[in-house]
Parts: sequence; structure tokens; C-alpha cells
Amino acid sequence: MRFSSKFANTFSWATRPKWVVVLAFLVILSSSNVPAYSAETDTKNDIKKLIKEAVKLTRAGLLKEAEASLGKAINLDQSRSEAKVQLAYVYVKQRRLTEAYDLSLRIAQAEPKNARARAVLGATLLSAGRFREARLVFFAALQIDNSEDLAWAGYGMLDFYENKIGESLNNLREAVFHEPDEPDYIFALAQVSARSERYKEAAEAYNDFLHISRSSDTDRRARIKGLISFLRYLGNIGGLYLNAGASSTEVPVELVGNRPIITLRVRGKSEPLRFVLDTGSGISVISEEAATRLQIKPVAKGGFARGIGGDGKFEIVYGLVKEINIGDVAIKNVPVYIRKFHTDGQPVDGYIGLALISKFLTTIDYGNKTFSLTKKESDKREFRESDELSLPLRLTSSGFLSGQVQLEGIESPLNFIVDTGASISVISDRVSRADTIKLFSSDEKLTVIGAAGVTEDVPTFMLPKVTFGTHSRESIMAIALDLDIINEASGFEQAGILGGNFLKNYKLTFDFRNSKVTFVPVKAEKE
Repeated sequence: MRFSSKFANTFSWATRPKWVVVLAFLVILSSSNVPAYSAETDTKNDIKKLIKEAVKLTRAGLLKEAEASLGKAINLDQSRSEAKVQLAYVYVKQRRLTEAYDLSLRIAQAEPKNARARAVLGATLLSAGRFREARLVFFAALQIDNSEDLAWAGYGMLDFYENKIGESLNNLREAVFHEPDEPDYIFALAQVSARSERYKEAAEAYNDFLHISRSSDTDRRARIKGLISFLRYLGNIGGLYLNAGASSTEVPVELVGNRPIITLRVRGKSEPLRFVLDTGSGISVISEEAATRLQIKPVAKGGFARGIGGDGKFEIVYGLVKEINIGDVAIKNVPVYIRKFHTDGQPVDGYIGLALISKFLTTIDYGNKTFSLTKKESDKREFRESDELSLPLRLTSSGFLSGQVQLEGIESPLNFIVDTGASISVISDRVSRADTIKLFSSDEKLTVIGAAGVTEDVPTFMLPKVTFGTHSRESIMAIALDLDIINEASGFEQAGILGGNFLKNYKLTFDFRNSKVTFVPVKAEKE
């Protein structure tokens, strides 16, 4: 994608004298009669109607139809920008980010006082993961018009991804205040309310979304209805992820196919269960077989989730585990997905998601093969005062951890999900088509087992160098997958997944509260 790095100059164009334009307009008026003026008024009204229709279509998720309506409006008068700005926004929602960027930037340059154009430009940059530039552009939009709803919503999502939940809620509420009929804002407010553990508020916001959204996507509506039922159930529980045991623990890790697996127990039962430590999952997951054995029953269900592998879908079933014991730590009231697992001959009972461990300082040491959790202030202070360089992480809308990765052959850094539950790293099929990456394609094909099933004959690439922060590894194998399913829900573009074949070379400490991770090599890195 083409993004200029000189945003400091983006909005500093000199304002051109307007008298020439005004004079020309006066000459036209003086030589025109009333019918000409009437025709101009009719055209203006027709454009407004087409834009209004396009907004309704956009909110209903009918983006191709919205694009067609806006094309008609633009053809009526090429000199007007309102329809073009709305078209750029439709491009953002279609994830046609280069087109959205080019169009919105061109209008912002031509019309320095056009707040909406800047807000759409900011939304484009945000979707591309260009957070710093997006924040600057949203600020510029609000300086022009403090009621620009899209800019407030953009600020809210920026704060959400950076785990500033209080600020995110305030900014999204401001966006809803200025535009209460925009379903995207209501949906985002519901997501952030759930992240802040305001489950009843989240359920009501999702319910409001269903009422005002005109989307005809029946499967999505079914998913949201199931989620509302689950959130209302959680709202009546006396708190989630409650620590009932020791404030710290350390347990051994078994590495199987580059994935860290620990043994834990559920509800104090003696049966040991094998769970994968999975930073690529927001919520924990338990297999149907284990749930049946442990008498963990569904508390809500609805619709199908989308995932990698098979037909790309699996039924959403929610459960609640009363207590999970990891070493000396006990965590009460843990929400889980219950689903069928597609085994690769290495059976596990579940996956530990980020929400379960996010209230602890969490360390996965691939060298010593240990996993530790701590809430001790002394441990937190020692971590803060250490000399190790911490790298920033962001949380996607769907609860993934994302960081910036550099691939040899591509100039700009790319957003990658940091996923301890993935045995191998991944690049998107879009990245794999880059001329500089095609050079590294391999003849080897792999079988991929994902949440939704099995995919055969997946192409592989031997990447010469992968860098995260100051840490680099050479000759990292990656598979190429269609990540559209992930990007539809992530909020900003993910170009790949940093998997176990890279992460196994490090001791990782996650500071979830401050959205940071430290990497300490357990195997020497090449200079």
C-alpha cells in the first residue's frame, strides 16, 4: 500500500486567493437566467438525495449499491466533493485502502476546511494500522469541526486498540451523541463496553445496534443475538476472572509443534487437562469432549463464527467454567467457547485465551520451558525497572495482540498478530503476491488445521529475515493464507501472524495492562 510518510506537511498548503473563483462565478450568474439557476438547484438536490440513499445503503452493508449511487451523484457534478468523500468512506469499509487514501487526501488538499474529508482520511490510516498519522489527522478534523462524529469515533477506536478503555468509551459516546443513527458507532461502543467488563451495558448497546442497523446479514445478526444472551448472563455473575489462589505461580511447559502446552485443572478436579497457551485468542476455548466430561454446559449460543480452515465457519457455543487452577493460581468464573477440535494427532483439551491471563504479568520462557503468572508488586516493579527493551502491542477489535514486524523485501513495517498458539508463522496471500516476496516461495505444501477445519496444500515461503523490534531471525518458514476473515473483525489491517517458529527463540513477558511485551533471546541472534 502506498502511504506518504510526510504527514507533517499534509495539511500545510497555502490557501489560494478566492477572488478569481468568486469573479468567475459572478460572471456566470450575470449571464444566466432563472431557469439555469433552477437547473443548478435541481442538480444539487438530486446529489443530496443520492448521497442520503448511499448512506442508508452503507449502513445496511450494501456497499456495492452505495458505490453505484455515489457514482451517479459524482457524475451529476464532478466539481462537488460531498459524494466523493462518502465514496472514500465506502472504500474504507470495503478495505480498498489505497483508493480511499488517494481520494480523501486529494479532497483534503483541495479543501483545507473540509473536516469530513480529513476524518475519512484518518479512518483510512487507522484501518491501515498507521496509528500516529491517524491521530494527527483526526485532531486536524476536530480543530475544523468539533462535532465531526467520524473523527470522535476514530479517536475512540485508537484508544481501544491501545487499551485506553476509559478514553475510548468517552470518545465513542461523543461520536454517538453527534450521530446517534450510525450503527458502526453503537457496535464499537458495545465492543468497548464488553472489554471494560460492563456486560449489561454491552448487551444493551448490541441490542441498540440490531434495532438501528439495516444489515441483511442474517448470520451476523444471529451471532450478535447469541452474544447478547451471553453478555446478559455474564452481567448477572458476581465478577469474572477473579483470583482466588496465590498471587503468583510457575508451571512447566511442554513444547509440541512449537506450541506451549501446560497442564491445568478445572473446578478442583483431579483430572489433568492439556491446554495450549494461545495469545492468538481473546477468549479461552474448551473442546466439546472435555466440556462433556467435566459437565460444563452451554449457557448461550447463536450463529456461526468465522475462522481459518475447512468451510471457514463453526457454531458459536458459550460456556462458563467456575474455576481454573494453574499451579497455585486459581481463577474463578472464566467464560469459554465450547467447540469441536480438529486434531492433528496431538490432542489438547483447550486453549488459554488472553482474557484469562491479562490481569497478570505473564511470562512464557521457551528456553527453560516454563510459564509464570504474577500479581506481586515486587515482580511488576522489577519488570518495569529492567533494562530489557519493551515493544508496544495493540489489541485488535477481536481481541488479538498485534505488533509491527519488518520483512526483508518490504520497506514498510507490517502489522502481525503475535500468536503463541500458531505453530508456524503466516503471511497474508496479499503479501505473498508482492514481487519481492514471491522470490522466497517454496515447493513445499502444508496442511493447516484451523478453528474451522482443515485446509490442504497451503503454499509456503522461506522468509530470509523477520524482525520484531530489535529482534531478528533468519530463514523463517511462513505459510500464505487468506486473512480476510481475520481482517473483517480486527479493525485494522493484519498482514500476517508471528507464530511459534519465531517466538520459540525467546523468553516473552507480556504486560497486558500497558500493552507491552519484552523479548529476551534464549538462542543467540545473528548480528
